[in-house]
Amino acid sequence: MRKGFLTFAAVGLLATGSMAACGDNGGSSDNQAGGSNDKKPKIGVILPDSKSSARWEGADRKFLKEAFDAAGVESDIQNAQGDKSAFQTIADQMITSGVTALMIVNLDSGTGKAVLDKAKSQGIATIDYDRLTLGGSAQYYVSFDNEAVGKLQGEGLSKCLSDKGAKNPAIAYLNGSPTDNNATLFKNGYDSVLKPKFDSKEYTKVADDSVPDWDNAQAATIFEQQLTKANGKIDGVLAANDGLGNAAISVLKKNKLNGKVPVTGQDATPQGLQNILAGDQCMTVYKAIKKEADAASELAIAVAKGEKKDTGQTVKDPEGGRDVPAVLLEPKAIYKENVKDVVTDGFVTKDELCTGAYAKLCADAGIS
Repeated sequence: MRKGFLTFAAVGLLATGSMAACGDNGGSSDNQAGGSNDKKPKIGVILPDSKSSARWEGADRKFLKEAFDAAGVESDIQNAQGDKSAFQTIADQMITSGVTALMIVNLDSGTGKAVLDKAKSQGIATIDYDRLTLGGSAQYYVSFDNEAVGKLQGEGLSKCLSDKGAKNPAIAYLNGSPTDNNATLFKNGYDSVLKPKFDSKEYTKVADDSVPDWDNAQAATIFEQQLTKANGKIDGVLAANDGLGNAAISVLKKNKLNGKVPVTGQDATPQGLQNILAGDQCMTVYKAIKKEADAASELAIAVAKGEKKDTGQTVKDPEGGRDVPAVLLEPKAIYKENVKDVVTDGFVTKDELCTGAYAKLCADAGIS
């Protein structure tokens, strides 16, 4: 991933380039530009599921729709609910309905590529949102710096182990889905921090497993097997997101190890933040979804109208070998002492977070 990128904090930070070619006779723009000036702009968005993370329905859908509505641009946002056939069917329906831009969060690169290629063949502008489709043809990619996310997780686990005074800790990995390129990038990031510690024997890696489809139930089963195989000796868990982290915590609770074994996460979900406040999870990575959604919606609105954009940066598609114009945002590490930052930012509300027994924990953490 190319470094030295710009940080996109809000809408309005993309530079407008040349308009897509379009004659006065209403001819279509070329496939690379997508959209056309004589067609009413319409944006299709396909979200992946609602099971792997609460963010897709709880944040992304809301923020994207708000932005499209504010711009007066018609949109159709649907969720494939983890079903690859449904994903393709939704895409076909959107293409038939006349979308001029299609933004997807792929379920896997194969399915995503087929959808993107079909849209491209119809002259529709395409955007990969949050996940890069390997070997795909998306004109743009909007996400966070996912290797930086993983690096924060690795640094977070190391910090939490150090705070506990752990000596030669045994570490288990619960990686994300093997079909999600983001999971690979997260792992690259945390490996960059933890592998030198494994190589020097400062830490010992006792398990390294990926969780199919980010499925939390499978994650709990996998972690239970990891713990059994390690004879109950796991001192730290690098969990790739809050859902996987909570799955590990559920097993640790059964074994009366919660709070003793640091667990990482990602997404700053209400559940993940509650686990941090309770001392069962050591950290999460906050990705300001509104900033991501705002950057993506600004881009989608422009290309749906037939415009081209200069993002000022690219990422390399390792499978397709091309440089994809990209918008990348900075993630932030969240520990107990700065959980309130996520609430202050409006990503999670106090009412969501500070329920029941968590009310006092919120107060103690300065969340008011």
